[in-house]
Amino acid sequence: MKRSWIVLACLACLLVAMPVMAQDTEPGKDHPLVPRFPGYVMTVCEELEFGGFDFDAPNNTLIKAEGRYWRISYVKKEDVKSPGGVAVGRNYRNAVVNKGGKILCDQLENGGGTFSGVLTSTGGQKVYLQANIGGNGDYYDLYIVEVAGMDQKLELLATELAKALNERGSVAVHGILFDTAKATIKPESAAALAPIGELLKTSPDLKLEIQGHTDNVGQVAANLKLSQERAAAVKDYLVKNFGIEAARLTTAGFGDTKPVDDNKTDAGRAENRRVELVKK
Repeated sequence: MKRSWIVLACLACLLVAMPVMAQDTEPGKDHPLVPRFPGYVMTVCEELEFGGFDFDAPNNTLIKAEGRYWRISYVKKEDVKSPGGVAVGRNYRNAVVNKGGKILCDQLENGGGTFSGVLTSTGGQKVYLQANIGGNGDYYDLYIVEVAGMDQKLELLATELAKALNERGSVAVHGILFDTAKATIKPESAAALAPIGELLKTSPDLKLEIQGHTDNVGQVAANLKLSQERAAAVKDYLVKNFGIEAARLTTAGFGDTKPVDDNKTDAGRAENRRVELVKK
């Protein structure tokens, strides 16, 4: 892919003036699912709790994946014979296939190239991997994303909720989290629910419709039922925890019928899984 070769060309220029080390120059460790090719040292190890990368995919397309992110760079030791770009890439390809994964891109030749794939960890987590290889296999970059939703640290304040409702009539809240395929609200949702309860308590005339929305994974009927149950669970939470009159809150569920993003990507599906508040 053109994008990958540009990155590798820049790396090659840097390596011309770089002495080849016999040991890792960057503190870090190999990813447990995909260890390094034998005879290489680590020069870069970037790990983020949440990040994203566009992985090369079929037909010159890209797949955007977000979650826990790694970028790890390796350089061949000086006294090790170059295995060639195909050998390095195929080793990662075989590792993905042997773990039951799927090949996304296999553009490898002796000088280097790109391999990308996706697999599922033992914990059921989707993991994307891409190897960009250059210099006849003398160096390569690994990009790895363990798909996960972002841990929402900042929640809307009650004043911000009020402003959004007054200006737009509705607001989407993504920090209300549920157990998978259930309407059980997770404890970490308290920070997102607190401003809603506060707003309702300080605005006694405010009435809201709580709307539930899902992504398109699963059966349409099941998604509709789940969205209705999740909206009802939010109403129940606000009534029980903040003493809000039940008559001020109505609920509705729309399943996967009103997406706000592309359901073909993990990030898009995360956006579609939401609770919306509508001023009545």
